[in-house]
Amino acid sequence: MMKIAVVILTFNEQIHIGSCFEIVMRLSDCVYVVDSFSSDNTVKIAEACGAKVLFRKFDSHAAQFNWGLAQIKNCDWIVRMDADEYLTPELQYSITETVQKNDMSVAGYTFKRRIFFLGRKINYGGIFPVEIVRMFRLGAGKVEVRLMDEHVVVEGSIDCMDGEIIDDNKRSLTWWIEKHNRYSSLEVYEMYLSRGESDIIADSGVATKRRHKLKFLYLSLPVSLRALTLFLYRYFFRLGFLDGFYGFLFHFYQGYWYRFLVDSKYVALIEAIDAADDDLESLISSNLGIPKETIKSRMENISES
Repeated sequence: MMKIAVVILTFNEQIHIGSCFEIVMRLSDCVYVVDSFSSDNTVKIAEACGAKVLFRKFDSHAAQFNWGLAQIKNCDWIVRMDADEYLTPELQYSITETVQKNDMSVAGYTFKRRIFFLGRKINYGGIFPVEIVRMFRLGAGKVEVRLMDEHVVVEGSIDCMDGEIIDDNKRSLTWWIEKHNRYSSLEVYEMYLSRGESDIIADSGVATKRRHKLKFLYLSLPVSLRALTLFLYRYFFRLGFLDGFYGFLFHFYQGYWYRFLVDSKYVALIEAIDAADDDLESLISSNLGIPKETIKSRMENISES
């Protein structure tokens, strides 16, 4: 019988991990938690649920997941999940049926992701459905090495599952803003490494390639208009206003505030680099608030590729 391994990355996820495990244990008893030395009850809860908990100092989601992937043996399929996600019954059924059929012509599957924001479902603005590769044959996939906006890359054909994966983080808006401020710095650094261009990643699924192409079009717009154009497109053309007040908050913060923050940081970084004679690594670290070891590790990954 084909066997599924579920991989979950965690750091202080006690608020989510119990609900996540309630679902994933229906799929498999082979669950790997790659923990970044949580200080809450995350590890205790995961072990009580029967997970195999592995520990690794965090440097990036991609490196964390690929390291965890390398520890897995005697499994046929990998499902990647975050602790604040769960699978609808329809998707659970689809996964089970797919594994039983074991179509050898398919190496990976995308899940349709639905986002909840502050407890409210986001239906419009082009946010759903977004298809992301979350399941693949062991040995046929890995996460591309990036600090932000990383995707699972699969060698072989990719199909789409029925059902949805639900992203429902229970934390506050303050936490969300602080997290995305950190993410914006990582994305700016990735933009700097590619000089503002968006690469199309092979073997990452049709939906992912489409998003990369749209991002390329976005980056071709004047910096002063990018975020505003995106917000207006999502909120009016893609009917984001139908998501109500909390939908407005989401589309504003995610579609305008975050994108404008990224663009602003990118312009400021380029100007600082052009004007300074300091060590580049130190300048980027101080400008974006990214640890030097993270920058060094990312540069080493580029030189090895």
